[in-house]
Amino acid sequence: MIGRLCGVLADKQAPDVLIDVGGVGYEVQLPMTSFYELPELGDKVTVFTHFVVREDAQLLYGFANTAERALFRELIKVNGVGPKLGLAILSGMNASEFAQIVERDDASALTKLPGVGKKTAERLVIEMRDRLKNLNHVDMPLGLASTVNGNPVADKDVEGDAIAALLALGYKPQQASKAVNAVMADGLSSEELIKRALQSML
Repeated sequence: MIGRLCGVLADKQAPDVLIDVGGVGYEVQLPMTSFYELPELGDKVTVFTHFVVREDAQLLYGFANTAERALFRELIKVNGVGPKLGLAILSGMNASEFAQIVERDDASALTKLPGVGKKTAERLVIEMRDRLKNLNHVDMPLGLASTVNGNPVADKDVEGDAIAALLALGYKPQQASKAVNAVMADGLSSEELIKRALQSML
């Protein structure tokens, strides 16, 4: 199993990144909470990974810290929650915020995430309550992840990148477009725009 990657950030197009490790490029999907913490292209990066082998694909999911990875691993054990939905959940909130929602039995807060219906939300709250007790809360990050600062590249379609990222996370086209347009402002990076759009839908 591949548990960690340390290399150079070769490309990032939310929620996907390409990490060059000794000349080998690893394609990794990250939840947006981890994506926000990425360095600039060409800089060194370390991500903690979860490796999934399917009949038709081998997939790597990456996380900024071991707490988010541990939570992701527990999430995908819940009936009806696969890796894609696990990423969507951790893109809408960090590990600490998810733990607080479960402790408050606030299933309605989870239904605002793409792909999470009422029954799935209730199942998550019930099943994750005991599983969270087994996770090390000390390592769970508090508050929202900080955003990598930087102005968008002139020829880069920031709005299009943000919408594409939301679509990849499971949001419907109309929902993604509406959320991005509502928070669009001059000078925002695509990461900041995605973060604001996600927050506006919670």
